[in-house]
Amino acid sequence: MKNLRLLIAAVCLSVLGLLPLTAAAAETEIVLWHSYRAEEKSALEKVVAEYNKANAGKFKVTTLAVPYDAFADKITATVPRGKGPDLFIFAQDRLGGWIEAGNTIEPIDFFLDDALKQRFIPTTMQAMTYRGTVYGLPLNYKNIALIYNKKLVPTPPKTTGELVALAKKLTDKKAGRFGLAYSYGDFYYHAALMNGFGGGVFDAKFNPTMNSKENVQSIDYLLKWIDKDGILPAEPSTALITSLFNDGKAGIVFSGPWFLGEIAKGIDYGITTLPTIDEAGGKPMRPWMTVEGVYVTAPSKNKEAAFEFAKFLTLTTSAKVLALEGRQSPANTEVYNDADVSKDPQLKAFRDQVNVAVPMPNVPEMTMVWSPATTAMNAILKKTSSPKAALDKAQQQVAKDVAGLRKK
Repeated sequence: MKNLRLLIAAVCLSVLGLLPLTAAAAETEIVLWHSYRAEEKSALEKVVAEYNKANAGKFKVTTLAVPYDAFADKITATVPRGKGPDLFIFAQDRLGGWIEAGNTIEPIDFFLDDALKQRFIPTTMQAMTYRGTVYGLPLNYKNIALIYNKKLVPTPPKTTGELVALAKKLTDKKAGRFGLAYSYGDFYYHAALMNGFGGGVFDAKFNPTMNSKENVQSIDYLLKWIDKDGILPAEPSTALITSLFNDGKAGIVFSGPWFLGEIAKGIDYGITTLPTIDEAGGKPMRPWMTVEGVYVTAPSKNKEAAFEFAKFLTLTTSAKVLALEGRQSPANTEVYNDADVSKDPQLKAFRDQVNVAVPMPNVPEMTMVWSPATTAMNAILKKTSSPKAALDKAQQQVAKDVAGLRKK
């Protein structure tokens, strides 16, 4: 009754001209959670402000920046209980787990039409799809590419043959110089070679394939780079890779956009696609790509309004802000035809690389891969196990854990 009396009073005041009509009806608040910081956060907030201005009196989006390390657990703990936001932004690697847990992410096939689907790079839509159903709109993507010091590498290599030849010339281990440096012991980074050789961690039915012939071949080839060609530093840490590149002691790094902020101001660097693999028949290195999607939460009471904002956030005009000001790589295809975006070397390089990138699996089984894969890589690089034996052991562990997961 109290709310009814307030509404009647507001209408009367509006009729008398004492209260603007726009204030008589309450705005619908749409809550968005994200984990962006710095320029990414500023760019997102600029797009939100534009939306709020265009929809003043009807809808208002409010944002909450959640620390990345706590974000996934916060979604898991709050959203199914109806205590979370109307929508949130996160990479696709946890998508399957949240869907299987239930009451977390709303399927959006009902809202989609062909025009909207065609707005995005096809593989980014694939990342938002779980067991044939679409659960989010792709916003941005991340993948690794080839980053090079132009002083040391005037012309970047296009093939692994060119890469090895160049890297050997630049390598002087006694002086602490290397032609190539990257986190090759990290399975995420190794995936570029694994996928390039035609390998992978699952078959079409998501049964593990850790010890496939192609996966073994990819590690044998990595060991050739380390032992025979001698072009890589031993077990490099992230700090060492950054230091080598900034000190002019590493000509080439395989890394993603997160590495660019670590490059010293005096380094003139370029970015291009990873080389094709001569030993794999000229097939390209195919890094995993992570796609940040915009998801409407299942318990939201404002699903349609939340989805409308998600569409706005993925418009070409919004994507341009996220690209040029947030330094992100949008999933929107049209934005790369923009004059300012198309001439940006960073955005162009990562866009070129995504053409052959592989969406990281978004199934719950993927969480079972990381620990055995890391153990296998460590054993191989420390020479305590052969690639085949280490991957056989990883296969057994992943298969066991996946079987246990599927019994739940």
